[in-house]
Amino acid sequence: MLMAHPAVLSKLVEEYEALSVLNAKDGSREVRRRMEDLAYTLCISAGTRDVDTALIAARYCLPGARPEDGSVLMA
Repeated sequence: MLMAHPAVLSKLVEEYEALSVLNAKDGSREVRRRMEDLAYTLCISAGTRDVDTALIAARYCLPGARPEDGSVLMA
């Protein structure tokens, strides 16, 4: 499976997390739509069907990820 470049994954994760906070405060349609787009892109990039799993997989591929930090997906 092809995986997105760590710099791309990092940007996607950062933006998704920032919008998650904004969505909790604001919840506007534009924020929700962008989060849906990011969730889809993260899932495609990580080869998953669930955004939470995609976030874990993306974080695991980022520089500095360690298997013992709990970010490893169990099959």
